[in-house]
Amino acid sequence: MTAVTAPSDALRRLLDLLAAGASTEQLAHVVVAARAEGALGAADLAELASAGELALRIRETLAEHRRREAQLLALFDTAGELAALSDPDTVLRSIVRRARALLGVDVSYLSLNNEAENKTYVRVSDGSVSAEFQQIVLGMGEGLGGLVAQTARPYATSDYFNDDRFKHTRHIDSGVRDEGLTAILGVPLAIGPKVLGVLFASDRSTREFSADEVALLSSLADHAAIALDSANLLDQTRRAVAELNEANATIRAQNEAMERAEDAHDRLTDLVLRGGDLPDVAEAVAGVLHGELTVYDADGTVLASSSRPAALDPSALATARASGRAVSTKDSWVCAVQAGPELLGSLVLAGRAGLTEPDRRLFERAGVVTALLLMLRRSVVRAEDEVRGELLTDLLTAPDRNPRALLARGRRLGIDLSAPHAVLVAHADGVSRRRLAGAAARHATLVGVHAEEVVLLGEGDPDELARRVAADVGASTGHPVTVGAAGPAGGPTAIADAHAEAARCVRALLALGRGGEGAAMAGLGFLGQLLGDHADLGAFVRQTLGPVLDYDERRGTELVATLQAYFANGSQLARTKDVLHVHVNTVVQRLERVASLLGEDWQTPDRALEIQLALRVHRLGG
Repeated sequence: MTAVTAPSDALRRLLDLLAAGASTEQLAHVVVAARAEGALGAADLAELASAGELALRIRETLAEHRRREAQLLALFDTAGELAALSDPDTVLRSIVRRARALLGVDVSYLSLNNEAENKTYVRVSDGSVSAEFQQIVLGMGEGLGGLVAQTARPYATSDYFNDDRFKHTRHIDSGVRDEGLTAILGVPLAIGPKVLGVLFASDRSTREFSADEVALLSSLADHAAIALDSANLLDQTRRAVAELNEANATIRAQNEAMERAEDAHDRLTDLVLRGGDLPDVAEAVAGVLHGELTVYDADGTVLASSSRPAALDPSALATARASGRAVSTKDSWVCAVQAGPELLGSLVLAGRAGLTEPDRRLFERAGVVTALLLMLRRSVVRAEDEVRGELLTDLLTAPDRNPRALLARGRRLGIDLSAPHAVLVAHADGVSRRRLAGAAARHATLVGVHAEEVVLLGEGDPDELARRVAADVGASTGHPVTVGAAGPAGGPTAIADAHAEAARCVRALLALGRGGEGAAMAGLGFLGQLLGDHADLGAFVRQTLGPVLDYDERRGTELVATLQAYFANGSQLARTKDVLHVHVNTVVQRLERVASLLGEDWQTPDRALEIQLALRVHRLGG
């Protein structure tokens, strides 16, 4: 450093140091050095000291300008960063992080107000290590933060626990103490008169917050409040858009359901008007609801199905019948088909675990259409039953009055009365005649009620058909059904005669204690021959002794003669072998052969009587 020989040299040196950004010590050293050299007088040294103080003030002013410039740049950066954020939580975290960096504090945190509860909650923090502190809830007016939130003014304290300007509470002081905070500065986050929350900067040691620091944190809070409000508005807008999209999707789904319901209504109406039946309804409804539909009658019998029949849950049907609504089960939906209180049947929709309300109403509407079709079917059946019943009555009461007219009426109903028919009469106690006729209808070409008995005309062997009808109708009605049969008979007169014989066969079955069975006269053995109008003795012998007669004819044996001798001698082996002049073992062997041909029960009283009668008829017939 050169010696100072004139005041101008010292002033030039101060200016050079200011231009170079020298420190305070360097500027003060110029005055100290000039005094030490002694080259200047007292007046010049006084002027130099004054110039040195001025240089120090200029340096401080420049430093303050640079500091404010840095703060403004930091605020601009913060504003730009906050403006780019759209998520409220991200905005909050950025605010507290910037506050801590700008003020150089240990902890920064932010609380948000809950107007409904009149409280403010610590929402996010930076530098905090205490869980208790992070969960502090401040009532309005409680603690420093509650005071800021209530008054919308900044407050600062250099020593929190010794500051009585705000209300201390046990749980707030406990949290602050657990965090170890001493100096706290709080400024409001506000949009106009509305306070959103409080932004805090705090140190764990005593610290006086300057007015510039309060202003800086307040400026940051103002930017943060705007960014937070914008983020909240954007978030609300997003939620509103999402709700609108959801509402639009709901409206669109409802419109689609309404269109589907209208389409289904048109299709079902068209089916009914075109005379469609239950299978058509099942296919149409299954197609609209994208499932598998099965239609049941009141007894649980499948009437129609769009694919493989789905199982019917009786308890679900009972619930649906009581509520009048479709009911869901584990894997299907059940709808009761009703006409007033009367159960006509049910619908089961499988393949759809859930139904929207429009689809559920559509399913229930299908139940109404099904009820209409079942009622129409019932009306048609009743009308046909009346026509068929009238034909059957005329056929059985006056077959000779006008046979050609009876045959023509049968042809109009699709029945050829001139062809051979088995004639059956069904009897059951405890079952209405109409129900009995309905249950037996699927086995008959023509069925009706005549003389308080159900009469059927069917195809096939009378005895076999009678047994099948008795078993099937008895099972479906739950009551014993006795069926007598006759025929085959073709033509009005023959059918009427066969009906009389079938009626006698029913009475014979009941008299013999064989109620609940079905048989023709031929199936009653010799009783059938006795009671029948046209006794066929040869058929009776053949039916009873046929296997034995055939065996004798093929082998040249004498089984028939052995039987005659056996019964003629009181079924005694010793007397039989004497009559036949054979050994007793021969008689035993012949009778064992008879048992293999006629069955092991051939010696039971009923069978033995029939066999003896057949032997007598065979012998008389030569």
